[in-house]
Amino acid sequence: MSELRQVPFHGTHIIVTDDQLVALRPVCEAMGLDFDGQRKRLRRTSWATAVIMTAVGADRKSREMLAVDRRTFTMWLATIETGRLKNERARRMVELFQREAADALDRYFNEGGAINPRANEHQVNAMLRQAQMQMELCQAARGIIHPDHLEARARIILARAMGEAPQLNAGARPLYVQDYLREKNLSADRLRRVAGAFGKKVKAAYIERYGRAPEQYPLNLSNGQVKSVNAYTEADRDLMDDVWASCFDPQGVLS
Repeated sequence: MSELRQVPFHGTHIIVTDDQLVALRPVCEAMGLDFDGQRKRLRRTSWATAVIMTAVGADRKSREMLAVDRRTFTMWLATIETGRLKNERARRMVELFQREAADALDRYFNEGGAINPRANEHQVNAMLRQAQMQMELCQAARGIIHPDHLEARARIILARAMGEAPQLNAGARPLYVQDYLREKNLSADRLRRVAGAFGKKVKAAYIERYGRAPEQYPLNLSNGQVKSVNAYTEADRDLMDDVWASCFDPQGVLS
């Protein structure tokens, strides 16, 4: 059974369990949102994690409540229609949060990472330590991974640690098959089906052009695993374009 506590959040407080789960009903009530409607909306999303749990409040009484994890809470706030918020103060708070979230996502996808300007010393030190370990991996990979790709990755790691945009030669910027395919706006199911065939054809085209197989790069996956993938750069985009145009239709169906 979890204990409930109040945590400061953008000038207000939210109710959080000691497992870092956020109680959804009090947040909805504070914002003037229909709790049942939001609960149903979360059930329809692929990224949401919600659980029914028993927690002990300040009055020492136990209650069942719907709680979401930190990741879901962040995404939920970013996708709220602020025009539906009756509480003006809540609307301003959510709009401010959404603008900051949009900036952070833009830097993550286009500049290699984003750092919260309110990060505390412990959080900054953890990020610096992570960057240090990643740089050590880059150093260990010398002679294994193509130098241009390795340099680009090192620049991205350093820039992320300093909260800056990486200074990269346009042609040396890493380009992964999955990222290229995401630009085609395929459905998640279609992307999974296309990725294998497209990757094989791109590799074959690369070998035909350069007379050798592409270098391998250890890619960190979201689940913590490491997968070896072919290391392409923006200089290979025209090769991917040729493969896509000659072998796949706009919906990603193999010709």
